[in-house]
Amino acid sequence: MQATTLERRKIGALEVSLAGLGCNNFGWRIDTAQSARVVNAALDAGIDFFDTADIYDKGHSEEFLGRALAGRRREAVIATKFGMKFDDTHQGARPEYVLQSAEDSLRRLGTDYIDLYQIHQPDPNTPIADTLGALHQLVRAGKVREIGCSNFSAAQIREAGNCVSVQNQYSLFHREPEAEVLPECRKRGMAFLPYFPLANGLLTGKYRKGQPLPKGSRGDAGWGPRVFTEENLETVERLTKFAESRGHSILELAFSWLAAQPAVASVIAGATSPEQVKANAVAGRWKLGAEDLREIDALLGATIRAGGAS
Repeated sequence: MQATTLERRKIGALEVSLAGLGCNNFGWRIDTAQSARVVNAALDAGIDFFDTADIYDKGHSEEFLGRALAGRRREAVIATKFGMKFDDTHQGARPEYVLQSAEDSLRRLGTDYIDLYQIHQPDPNTPIADTLGALHQLVRAGKVREIGCSNFSAAQIREAGNCVSVQNQYSLFHREPEAEVLPECRKRGMAFLPYFPLANGLLTGKYRKGQPLPKGSRGDAGWGPRVFTEENLETVERLTKFAESRGHSILELAFSWLAAQPAVASVIAGATSPEQVKANAVAGRWKLGAEDLREIDALLGATIRAGGAS
């Protein structure tokens, strides 16, 4: 099937679709067959950027993604991560561990190269120069194309020096990166990859004020008390009315607002069904102008000042 054409942006030497697929649901929420349906739907919808990590369901996410991409690997840009605790003996960013983790991820993914290999979090026990030395060794060997980081502050980005991307939490409800990290990205020409772009489900359109949380949803599964507060749902109502008055959904608003932010290269959102993937693929096509962005900030108001929903 011919893939739909989506807007494309740069992550270092890589070129990726504006909408990316987060693969953290693979394994613990959906099985290998459903994961394959989601991946193929993504490729057919024009999404070619797939983000996973070694710790997602203890490697099953990478395995399921690798199986799904068998025969279509050249159509995909794969990003994975290392460094968070995999088990009692596997974590961190020591050079020898970096090299072993890469080999493990390559095996699980069923590929001989990783497009974007990311340090999942800073390792306070390992000098970043040592970690980068191992990562550059992987690049020279042709096993990694580009190096990125995740959950890094602006100061840590400066210390790392030559990562092409940073992946941090960012959404309409979580604006922390705007203070220091996004300006640092713009200064360096570095790509920013927002995760949790839908604010743990708040911006999907499934949650409305005065309505029960959908069965089986994140809210129903225990996220409710922290995220789905009356104040947050009131903010969702305001944003929904803003979007609908312009012929769009709140999902489209969430993606398009991120797409309008300088340095954002791809909006990474998870999915458990082909239908979700197809909706995400086209959600960022609404081009928001400066006046739209000012009005959105005004609607968020106290939410921004309070630090968001996370």
